[in-house]
Amino acid sequence: MRQHFAWTLAAAAVLAAAPTAPVTAHDCPRLSGSWHGDHRARLQHVVDTYGICSGRTGAVAAFDWDNTVTKNDVTDATLSWALRHDRLLRPARWKDTSAWLTDIADRALAAACGTGAGAPLRTSAEPRCTDEIVQIRENGTTTGGAPAFAGAWNHRRTVPQYAWVPQLFAGRTPAELASYARAARREALAAPVGATRTLGTRTVPAYVRYYDQQRDLMRTLRRAGFRVYVVSAGAEPITEVWSRAVGVDAAHTIAIRSVLDGRGRITPRNEGCGDVPASRGAVIPYIDGKRCWINQEVYRVRGAAAWRKRPWRDRPAIAAGDADTDVTFVGDATGAHLVINRNKPELMCRAYDDADGRWLIEPMFIAPLPRRPQPYPCAITAYTAPDGTHEPLRRADGSVVPDQADAIH
Repeated sequence: MRQHFAWTLAAAAVLAAAPTAPVTAHDCPRLSGSWHGDHRARLQHVVDTYGICSGRTGAVAAFDWDNTVTKNDVTDATLSWALRHDRLLRPARWKDTSAWLTDIADRALAAACGTGAGAPLRTSAEPRCTDEIVQIRENGTTTGGAPAFAGAWNHRRTVPQYAWVPQLFAGRTPAELASYARAARREALAAPVGATRTLGTRTVPAYVRYYDQQRDLMRTLRRAGFRVYVVSAGAEPITEVWSRAVGVDAAHTIAIRSVLDGRGRITPRNEGCGDVPASRGAVIPYIDGKRCWINQEVYRVRGAAAWRKRPWRDRPAIAAGDADTDVTFVGDATGAHLVINRNKPELMCRAYDDADGRWLIEPMFIAPLPRRPQPYPCAITAYTAPDGTHEPLRRADGSVVPDQADAIH
């Protein structure tokens, strides 16, 4: 039988050499709030083991952002605000925005949004243009159902429609994009929980909320001497606006970092990671890309080594996520893998398999999803290979993870 804290001996061995004396139990930062089952106690155990209560500081905690720390997507909220306020600039050619945009998508965007470089798109009054952009962002297809992106990319390092959002803001400055994010944040926090709005002709969420439990966890971790990071596949100026409210500054916020032109304006290129240089979206903080950016920015690993799993000391103690884009870095955590259940197959297969006894599955803190009626197809198609094919999910020893029922929702 697995023991939830079988890892404690290994953790204790790592911490044994810590030179500072532990604080008294009275001074140990304590978690509060409502968590599923015994999760608060288990998270507290990690806080105590890796933090100042064991005489240690500097352990890392890493959190995905959208739908992990907040309910709903803050990049989508900002894009919605920008579309409703005509803040996107028309590119000279739509194909310039992405290395993988198809000819069909280029024609569809030109027909819906027009041509003429640099002019603000009149998306507030042109729902057809808004619909085309939102459809491509959400589903990777045109409104006519054709693929919007084609070609070869590493499906564990990027997804073109995620990389496309900061590319849509080409010609704007990071400060301008941050101002749009602040306006969208005020609007989304003021909207009632459950509120929707019409964007183009679509109905989309109108509200965002911070999860109280995650805010408390991040605050407690900081008080316990952890270095708390956010790692997101959103645009960095947007994520930074939101992360400040949970005490995470820009230096500890990692997301898609656009390359700027000579006048400080966003371009369709973004910074690279590891041994991959800057490009039009070839690598972003996505699946294995999140591990690379954590290794590079937090642990200062350079070159191809940033893509590889690091030794115990050079990995986060706690990592939290909600989607398959988070599965690699959440799986790297040494103390607790915290998962918000949004029914994403690869992540949930790992979580329910619980190979090391450290996976904690939380229902969404606001409006949780119902139970998935069918088991997750772990033994069939849960793993996304670099070429985009779907394969059986395997453990570290090569064995196949069996299909898993959805039990915590």
